[in-house]
Amino acid sequence: MLKKSAYMIFGKIDYINLLPFHIYLKKSTLTNALKKSCEYKKSFPSHINSQFKKRRVDGAFISSIESNKKYIKTLPLGIVAKKHVTSVLVKKNTKSTKDPHSATSNVLAKVLGINGEVTIGDKALKLYLENPEDYIDLAKQWNTRYNLPFVFAILCVNNHFKTYKKLSDNFKNNRIKIPQYILKKYAHERKIPPKEILKYLSLISYEIGVKERRGLNLFLKKSRVFK
Repeated sequence: MLKKSAYMIFGKIDYINLLPFHIYLKKSTLTNALKKSCEYKKSFPSHINSQFKKRRVDGAFISSIESNKKYIKTLPLGIVAKKHVTSVLVKKNTKSTKDPHSATSNVLAKVLGINGEVTIGDKALKLYLENPEDYIDLAKQWNTRYNLPFVFAILCVNNHFKTYKKLSDNFKNNRIKIPQYILKKYAHERKIPPKEILKYLSLISYEIGVKERRGLNLFLKKSRVFK
């Protein structure tokens, strides 16, 4: 086991769906010393899962399928699709293939019995906006079938639990406004119009309450057969 670091190393998934949280971290009213100690390791979900498991990051949004371990400490904050999400897709009339950047979404397709090429993240959002009729929205299918939101990831902690809890609580109690310059930057980098980014973010929530927990537990129960 690695020694507990004096620095808070946060595993950053640089997708649009976590943009409000990343903005909050930058603007946090916590001490300057703490803000300076927050270091980011940017990567995609499946790699961040591995980094967290190896304790190379102190906290991260971990794929829900990987968060259900007795030794993992979690907080009631995650990436939640209220109904549809437009960034977790299966392409119609294609051979079933996994997205190597995903963990949860690949299993979700199996749980729902939907075959085809799985694509997630900002790439998926762009594809959906270009040709929505070519794709199946997995979160929408889940909600239609079970009338529950779908939890894609949960904030998990290895070290500095109290600090992450404070960050989590404060984030839930703040309305995050995305500065125009950051919105334009993401729009340029991801080739997605600003208005579509804002529309997409309106489909996502972050607090894991009773209904979200029910949806998560149902998914974890149904996923056992595919492990």
